[in-house]
Amino acid sequence: MRTSDTIAAIATAPGRSGIGVVRISGPRLTDLIAQLVRRRLAPRRAVLTDFLGTDGEVIDQGIALYFPAPHSYTGEEVLELQGHGGPVVLQLLLRRCLELGARLAEPGEFTKRAYLNDKLDLAQAESVVDLIDATTAQAVRCALRSLQGEFSERIGELARALIELRTLVEATLDFPEEDVEFLRRADADGRLAAVRTRLAQVQQAAQQGSLLREGMHVVLAGQPNVGKSSLLNRMVGEELAIVTDIPGTTRDAIRESVVVNGVPAHIIDTAGLRASSDPVEKLSIARTWAAIERADLVLLVVDATVGETQGDRDILARLPGRLPCIRVMNKIDLVGRAPAVERVDGATVVWLSAKTGAGIERLRQALLDTVGWHGSGEGLFMARERHLQALGAAQAHLEQATQLGRQLELFAEELRLAQEALGAITGEYTADDLLGEIFSRFCIGK
Repeated sequence: MRTSDTIAAIATAPGRSGIGVVRISGPRLTDLIAQLVRRRLAPRRAVLTDFLGTDGEVIDQGIALYFPAPHSYTGEEVLELQGHGGPVVLQLLLRRCLELGARLAEPGEFTKRAYLNDKLDLAQAESVVDLIDATTAQAVRCALRSLQGEFSERIGELARALIELRTLVEATLDFPEEDVEFLRRADADGRLAAVRTRLAQVQQAAQQGSLLREGMHVVLAGQPNVGKSSLLNRMVGEELAIVTDIPGTTRDAIRESVVVNGVPAHIIDTAGLRASSDPVEKLSIARTWAAIERADLVLLVVDATVGETQGDRDILARLPGRLPCIRVMNKIDLVGRAPAVERVDGATVVWLSAKTGAGIERLRQALLDTVGWHGSGEGLFMARERHLQALGAAQAHLEQATQLGRQLELFAEELRLAQEALGAITGEYTADDLLGEIFSRFCIGK
């Protein structure tokens, strides 16, 4: 990245709004400011001014805010122009900035510069977009904790504990005749066990936070006419899917997102699974199985008036072994059975009526229990898949270190690898290609 040039972008969402923001960041913005507003701007002081074009004509009128380096979001000189939020006005203002020597910012480049200038670590930088994309209040609080550095601080504490332990171990390599007694007095085993315990706690909080970020992808599967579409409508709270007595009504998958006790859930209603010679229905069934392969959880809907049939058992047998499944016995209003949640042969079975809504809350709780959600959202971190992989790798290296015992060279190496895995989370050890992948997913103005 060329960090010596000046970048500019519209920082507000596309479309019409009351206010729109153009952000400029880079070195030596004095000349640009002089030509754009033709006045001196005091640091961090909002000034009402005209934004001027090439011939001195007024493009717009608004607020100009100047932040000198290093006391800005990016760590560079930053100018924010807050004008009227019409798309044409903002494009004219952006074009003027480009005429004055700035270039259009790349996706995520403002935040990437903040990371490169040590204003944010990598985990905090990622939490910026997580905060923007958060779909629930709990996810917002979780992302904000990560942005404020709580996740990074927990990772830093683990890294510092590993450094202390590595210092002890590597010091003994210089005095091999005293290694066992020295490490025993320093309680190396106890220190390692304590680090592993704390790492497990961080892992658990991160896994819960990842669920808040990604949500759970739930597929409604089952034979035709068992009430899958009715169940989707009941869970969403509106008539999204067509419900008829004709088998095979649902052909295309219907996707809708809901919030289950603060956790996002992406519900997918699919075509009924059965043998068919209809080429269109066969294609729909193939798409159903493809959706099941990508799911986090399957709700196998069964008609309670008929009970579990061989067709249901065939579907169960074909489900991926790693995929959790809840059996939903629907239409209890027709058999006079009360709502209930049971454990049958290690599987969760929920009795409900999609028509009346009886048992729906029990199903919601069963969803959360099955995916492992057991928190209120407090104390969690907005973790990504790469964070979970890094934490898992660190835990694996510490497990290997525990098994190595007094093979000190290998023991020290496993500790180093564990520390490196943790450092990848905050960006202490990060490849340039990973940085490019991370920041390319940001919006251009951020």
